Amino acid sequence: MSSSIREWLNLGVRWFHVFAAIMWVGQTYYFTWLDAQFGKMEKHGSAAGREAVWMVHSGGFYTVEKQKSLGVTASQVHWFRWEAFFTWLAGMVLLVLVYYLGSGLMDPDVADISKTKGIAIGLSAIVGGWIIYDAAMLSPLGRSQTAFLVFALLMTAAASWGLLHVFSGRAAYIHMGAIFGTIMTANVWSRILPSQRKMIAAAAAGEKFNVALGAQAKLRSKHNTFMAVPVVFLMLSNHYPVATYGNHYAWPAMMVLIITGWLAAKIIREA
Repeated sequence: MSSSIREWLNLGVRWFHVFAAIMWVGQTYYFTWLDAQFGKMEKHGSAAGREAVWMVHSGGFYTVEKQKSLGVTASQVHWFRWEAFFTWLAGMVLLVLVYYLGSGLMDPDVADISKTKGIAIGLSAIVGGWIIYDAAMLSPLGRSQTAFLVFALLMTAAASWGLLHVFSGRAAYIHMGAIFGTIMTANVWSRILPSQRKMIAAAAAGEKFNVALGAQAKLRSKHNTFMAVPVVFLMLSNHYPVATYGNHYAWPAMMVLIITGWLAAKIIREA
């Protein structure tokens, strides 16, 4: 493949990745914001006697009401799912193009291992990140916000430190972002969507659905909003090597970016 074709392919996939991510993250924050508004109404009581959020945008006013039952057929319910899948797919294609088929993955000054082993380690880290996260969420850790936060911080610190001792600094940052992005996408497709399908099926049949399903889906979506900001930070870090991966403080810098992202997400969610 010529350098010109590779560059156009890289540009096209990167545009697709960024645009799909804009749609996905925007929807995620919009719905978590809506959910927070309804939560405030349930806590303090709605003055109008019903739960509704009024908004103004472009040329009109819009109102959104939270329904306790399904008022339409299941086929009329709109799903938000493909944005997550295509964001992740384009990101993985970029990872292969830039690092696995390119020359930026390994740094002999960091670790003396073959590129093939490096790729195997990278893919294992990405898949393993989801397996560890999901197992923790299904364990008693997932029922305690404080305990899970401590666990997530420790695991993130360990994973980022390990990656920086295997790959080039630039590749380590990107793989940390890929781990977060894979967890977010797997949350949508493996946990959130199946719960929603069960809720819709129960509502369509006129049955009561398991409230825990909605709570778990909501918690996974909440976690996605916290991971989204660090992912963007990690992706942008490639353009600022002096401040991030290209100095002796690459690991502390990465952790600061991630923790700052979590704090920023908290502020955004509560705005």
